[in-house]
Formats: sequence, structure tokens, C-alpha cells
Amino acid sequence: MEWENQTILVEFFLKGLSGYPRLELLFYVLVLIMYVAILLGNGTLILISILDSHLHTPMYFFLGNLSFLDICFTTVSIPPMLVSFLSEKKTISFSGCAVQMFLGLAMGTTECVLLGMMAFDRYVAICNPLRYSVIMSKGSYVPMAAGSWIIGVVNSTVQTGCVVQLPFCRNNVINHFTCEILAVMKLACADISRNEFIMLVATTLFIMTPLLLIIISYTLIIISILRIRSSEGRSKVFSTCSAHLTVVIIFYGTILFMYMKPKSKETLNSDDMDATDKLVSVFYGVMTPMINPLIYSLRNRDVKEAVKHLVRGKNFNK
Repeated sequence: MEWENQTILVEFFLKGLSGYPRLELLFYVLVLIMYVAILLGNGTLILISILDSHLHTPMYFFLGNLSFLDICFTTVSIPPMLVSFLSEKKTISFSGCAVQMFLGLAMGTTECVLLGMMAFDRYVAICNPLRYSVIMSKGSYVPMAAGSWIIGVVNSTVQTGCVVQLPFCRNNVINHFTCEILAVMKLACADISRNEFIMLVATTLFIMTPLLLIIISYTLIIISILRIRSSEGRSKVFSTCSAHLTVVIIFYGTILFMYMKPKSKETLNSDDMDATDKLVSVFYGVMTPMINPLIYSLRNRDVKEAVKHLVRGKNFNK
């Protein structure tokens, strides 16, 4: 009987907003607009960080990586989501689902580590300004960014590899917009405690450790800022890291809300995903990459000046 209940799955059904055609059309328009904004905003940040010699610093190098990461992350998930909104066939192949899991997890892990690196960069810039050029030299910040990508790929390879080896039963309905790794794991007709342990270790190492680094860095930054006597000086120093801090709060706040929010007994005992969880998932996957360029542009004079030069076609080196 156990063997008969198992089958070799060739595809999954992505439930998403199935059964709500009008809501799907509304989401299609909204997500499409936001995706275009993501490409334009993050693409502009990448372009100015390359063209403007004034932005050839560690902070903008990390920012360029973050923008490229957001473009990759959304390109993995949003186009298939848009297709599913308009298509009656809301299925994805097993191999396609594995690729989507791998890329999504790799990008998410890389972003967590990269945000930690950016917090360390802000700590050195504010608390050790005289040694900043030595500590954050090109020989330091380039390997730091590369290391973030490598960690993301390694973590995703291990976790995705463990999931695709699981046996799956006849239930192939993923109650999500995309192939989210936890939602896919729940469909396995086998003990997933090993996978959950690996996920717990990975979460501790690659999500909580960067968060701890961010907390320590900003604690030291705040202490350093409070030592400045003039309010104008405090405001000027804080403005150099306020954009990054805002992005961190939105990014980690959304993650913590999604995975640490108390579940009702009905949700825990069923495979249904709360409507709030789905909306938060869209916010995390679409809204965050869209507002990141806005936050850095509105709160950073150098970025605003570079964008003006780009629009007016002026020479960046002047």
C-alpha cells in the first residue's frame, strides 16, 4: 500500500489565487507594473554605480550587487507568476520547480549575507573612518561580495539537493505562487525531519548570523553617533546609514513576520495557506526589491546627483 501511494511526480500544480479570476487579473496588472519598476530602478542603480567614478566605493559596489540580486531574484519568480495568472494551466514541471527553488533560495541567502556585509561597511565608515580605506580596500570588499554569492549557491545546492531526493505522493498541489522550498517539502510522503534540521542550521548560519552582525554593527554605530555633540553632525552621520537600515528593517521584518507569526490551530492542521501569508509573500518577493532603489535614491544625495547626470546625459566624471 505504501508503494501504491507513491508515484513519480513529473509536475506540480501551483494553487496561488486559483478560483479568484478577477483577483488574479488585478494582481497581474499590479505585479507587472511593479516588475517594470524593479527593472528600471535597480537597473539605473547598477548603471550609475558603474558609470559614475564618484560611486566607485565599497558601499556602492555592495549596492550594485544588491540591485543585481533583486533583478535576478524577481526574474526567477515574477514572470512564471504572471504567466500563471493568465493561464488556465497552472502547472510547473518537477525540474522547473527544482530550478526555481534553487535560484530563489540562493538569491535569498545571498541577500541576507550581503546585507550583513553592508552593515559592517557602515560600521567601519562611521566608527573607524581613518582606517576605512585600509580595512575596506578593493582586496577586501570584492571577496566579501563574492563570498556572499558563494554562500548562497552552496546553501541552496545542499537544501535543494535534499528536497529533490524526497519521495512525493500523489498530492502535487503547492499552495503558493511559486515553488517555495518549505511548501514543496510538505508534499513529501517521507520523514522530513532531516530536511528541517538542515534548514534550521542554514537559517541560523545564513539568516540569523548576518542579522546578529547587523545588530552589533548598528549598536556600535548608534553609540558612536550619540557621542557627537552637535545635532547637525549626528544627523549628517546617521544619514549615511539610514537607507541601509531602512532596507534591513523591511527585509528582515517581512521574513520574521512570515515565519514567526503565530498560526491558528486550523492553519496548523491543514495544508491551507492563510491569505495574509500569501500577501506578505508577494510583498517580500515584489515590493521589497521595488522600494530598495527608491529608499537609496531618496536618502542619498550622491545617488540623486548621479541619476540627474544620467537623465541629462552629462559627463559623470565632472
